[in-house]
Amino acid sequence: MKTLITAAATLLTLCLSSTAQAFCGFYVARADTSLFNSASQVVLVRDGDKTVITMANDFQGDVEDFAVVIPVPTFIERDQINVADRGLIEHLDAYTAPRLVEYHDPDPCVRYELMSRQSADMALPQSKAALGNGAARSHGVTIEASYTVGEYDILILSAEESTGLIKWLGENDYRIPKGAEAVVDSYLKQDMRFFVAKVNLAEQSQLGYSYLRPLQVAYESNKFMLPIRLGTLNAQGKQELYVYGLTRTGRIETTNYRTVKLPSNTEVPEFVQSEFADFYRAMFEKQTLKENERGVFLEYAWDMAWCDPCAADPLSGDELRRLGVFWVDDSANGLTGKGQAQNVFVTRLHVRYDKQHFPQDLMFQETGDRQNYQGRYVIRHPFRGETSCDASAYRAAVVKRQDMEAQTLANLTGWDLEDIRARIDYLDGQTPEPDEPWWKRIWN
Repeated sequence: MKTLITAAATLLTLCLSSTAQAFCGFYVARADTSLFNSASQVVLVRDGDKTVITMANDFQGDVEDFAVVIPVPTFIERDQINVADRGLIEHLDAYTAPRLVEYHDPDPCVRYELMSRQSADMALPQSKAALGNGAARSHGVTIEASYTVGEYDILILSAEESTGLIKWLGENDYRIPKGAEAVVDSYLKQDMRFFVAKVNLAEQSQLGYSYLRPLQVAYESNKFMLPIRLGTLNAQGKQELYVYGLTRTGRIETTNYRTVKLPSNTEVPEFVQSEFADFYRAMFEKQTLKENERGVFLEYAWDMAWCDPCAADPLSGDELRRLGVFWVDDSANGLTGKGQAQNVFVTRLHVRYDKQHFPQDLMFQETGDRQNYQGRYVIRHPFRGETSCDASAYRAAVVKRQDMEAQTLANLTGWDLEDIRARIDYLDGQTPEPDEPWWKRIWN
């Protein structure tokens, strides 16, 4: 990877040929979804017109109060619905999370010869909700199917008009937010149905789960989308959404909003190591403002079989199958051999959204772009030991480097530059000389 080779040359990092791995350095922290409140996660498996969606939410409260209404582009049969292990999404989150890595400068008085990198070796009972068919028809609502799947009672609904559907949902204890009628009407005009789910408390107790597991739906449709508008109607402030795309072709991107790469491969001061969460939140906040709060941000794009560096092991073939990657061989198991990919490309997108800035659902497309990308932030520790030569040039270069890191951090986060400088342990206690104004050098 060109960026890593460049970094190695700049840092004078020694990668011994006998122990070289895919990454010459140390992963020290990751920016997973736990850094943000109100974070929902969706996995989108897509190939052609086939989609498998896995939905995890951050619902807080009594599960008896949980209900979800999701527009879907087609009729859904019982076998197209599944309940997943949330550990699958937790693993995918850890694997794709932006990360902080560190390097240590070698003794500047020892002459190192950079070595070339080596390749990495790398039929169920109906739910109680089905009893409301008569009332549903009176509102122009058709209950096309009802299922109990795991701990969920699920209905597939269609309707003649939004008013009747909203009224029927309210009568059946689905708490629909104010303003939903116009949004629901727009979905009905697209001939979409509604996937609605509640928790079946008896089934949940019998299964022994104390939390809500992710729901999965598999379907065929030319529409590659994620409906988010209903979720903005009663949201308390902005919401965080993580979308993990798993495809054969390459990364996914939004077509109706700008997809933006977050700043990456930037060097930050050493103290960020103990404050990585604060740094990442501040950096993400500034980037969203830079995009007028309408950007969808790329945090990771890579072939599933390897990573550089890895914050977690790649998902195994079995895990990918359970997430709905139907083209993967069950026997595939993580790293399938030296440089051999599993033909699964993973994209991680992060969006902070609300009704004002995201008035449309997210529309996606697959691309043929398989270029690797990850949110990666670097700490470089200066050599602070005794030296056996005149290392004054090295020390001066490090102080200049440390001040550049301070300026980079200020630009990324909006933090005050002088506050950052005051927190940096400049090498040998030196402080950087202020740059002379450019205009002083014109006539002198």
